Amino acid sequence: MGRKLKTSVRLDREDAEALARARKDGLSASELVRQGLRVVAARYYRDRCPPSTRLFVSTDVKLGGEEELFRDLKR
Repeated sequence: MGRKLKTSVRLDREDAEALARARKDGLSASELVRQGLRVVAARYYRDRCPPSTRLFVSTDVKLGGEEELFRDLKR
């Protein structure tokens, strides 16, 4: 990944509170926002596979992989 861009995001109170709780659990606010953006904006990425967020990990071999979440977003 290349140079990162900086932006501001205005959050509703409940979102800000959830973000504060995530920080207390050791999650970086920036990384949490980037992961959420990847999930929501997956259909807008060009010329590449939908990004992996590494949010979903399963040890059950009967369950599919994370890439299946984005299968229907490919056009």
